[in-house]
Amino acid sequence: MPQTAEAETAPKAGAEAETVTGAEAETVTGAEAEAEEAPDELVGPLERGLAVLRAMAAGPDVRHRPGDLARATGLARSTIDRIATTLVRLGVLRAEGRDLLLAPGAAGLGNAYLASSGLPELLGPHVVALADALDESVSLAVPDRDGVRFLTQATRRRATASSFRPGGLLPAERCAPGALFAARWDAADRERWRARRAKDPQATGFPSLPPRPAAPPDKVEAEFLERVREAAESGVAVDDQTIEPGLLAVALPVRGPGGAVVCAVGVVSHTSRHSAASLVDAALAPLRRTVAAMEAALAAAPVAAASAGGAPAPVAVLKEELGSGFLQSLARGLDVLRAFGSVRGPVRLSELARLTGLPRATARRSLITLRHLGYVREESGGFVVLPRVLELGHARLSGLSLPEIAAPHLVDLVLRVQESASVAVLDGDDIRYVARVAGTRIMHIDITVGTRLPAYATSMGRVLLGDLSPEERASRLARITPSALTPYTVTTHEGLEKVVATTAARGYGWVEQELEEGLRSLAVAVTDGEGRAVAAVNVALHAGRTTPEESLTALLPALRETAGRISADVAAVGRFSPVPTG
Repeated sequence: MPQTAEAETAPKAGAEAETVTGAEAETVTGAEAEAEEAPDELVGPLERGLAVLRAMAAGPDVRHRPGDLARATGLARSTIDRIATTLVRLGVLRAEGRDLLLAPGAAGLGNAYLASSGLPELLGPHVVALADALDESVSLAVPDRDGVRFLTQATRRRATASSFRPGGLLPAERCAPGALFAARWDAADRERWRARRAKDPQATGFPSLPPRPAAPPDKVEAEFLERVREAAESGVAVDDQTIEPGLLAVALPVRGPGGAVVCAVGVVSHTSRHSAASLVDAALAPLRRTVAAMEAALAAAPVAAASAGGAPAPVAVLKEELGSGFLQSLARGLDVLRAFGSVRGPVRLSELARLTGLPRATARRSLITLRHLGYVREESGGFVVLPRVLELGHARLSGLSLPEIAAPHLVDLVLRVQESASVAVLDGDDIRYVARVAGTRIMHIDITVGTRLPAYATSMGRVLLGDLSPEERASRLARITPSALTPYTVTTHEGLEKVVATTAARGYGWVEQELEEGLRSLAVAVTDGEGRAVAAVNVALHAGRTTPEESLTALLPALRETAGRISADVAAVGRFSPVPTG
């Protein structure tokens, strides 16, 4: 079952075989974890590596220099270099010259929480259905200390629309779900909330929050506590422009089978369409029906068995290859964190050790560290991963588009093959170029992003047509009237059906001077996590440069490798939210 996001359960005594024991066994989260004395078995490289990821995800900058990270984290420059080397090889970061950037592989850390909780999978369809019914944006959120993390949102396309990236964090006092979650705070929780506000009155620690002038602290507290009181009494929370002027929201809590609040679902609108009162009138009844359906889905959800999940990186091989420059304990700790995504709900130490292939003692030390940092909590049934994991770059990565994901891989491909490379998507009966890197030769293929070409005469179009279902493919090809763009163009329906079927069977598209005389193109599919082709990547070159056989031998392996890397990144970023095609 999905775990409750806000419960604080102390570990059971006498269960040493499956729990983390000793002086470090107190359950701690958030700032308390960072302030308390570090446990004896803390894995230092894992703690420091996660500090670097937090620093990279927290600010507005996408690019970071190692020296800046050293200043932000207080770590030595040599330590930053070793962490960066490790994380780059693990696909969590990527390097561009002297700059470091979060890589799509880091999305797997946040995905571990989203998969383990089961909330996007179980409740996401209800979010979409409610958004369709109301024609308003609908979001799903969970508590994270004195903040609110957004897990998923179904948005409406409007000039005045609202959008929160999955993993984005807002302060509890500045959104409707916060009042619902704060209704269960105890005195210590409220003091922690006050301390955070006193330290950061303008909420600069919440990068998802739109900037606005700070209000008097006493006024903010009084207004929020009044909203908390009303939410506790009615079970309904209303946000009248506390996030930013013009934005309205109404939210209800969603309870798990045990009666504890698991998350909140909210309807978001704008003052151009509603007042706070009219939004409540319009949305409350459908919201209540949606909550009932969500709670039924949670109650009926079976306990998911452990799955294989993503294969961990070959840590021992990387350690042997890079020596002291590779932090093996950091890599192993990330493997433990990702392993939570293979199991729904609590997972025992022995299962985590099995999933990662690590000795129990190694997995246990990683868990001690992750719990100390507030990313994991221990319960009677095992360990659960907490929403705080989403702070490790998930909000930034969940906003990546297909062109942004593909671009660095295209650059690498062009450097390898010295030819132009592109990514395109199917758009009606055409392909539309969404990413492009020109070759380095004096004579290269000159096509720009946004260019549309007929799918039937292009290698990428044939790859994408070939991935359609038999019924859709037949319907699409039947309405296409191919014309002779060159003397070599396939112009009959029978011939087109044959070449598309051949493309699908062999796994790559090949077009020889059919679009333009002298132009040769080779393409393979870019797939999502379900194996469906969402785009295609190609290499284009002048046909007279080499023979077809030589081109295929030289280009196809590199092209397939590039497509595999782009597909892996698309799968990671798009596992719980769609990847925009640009």
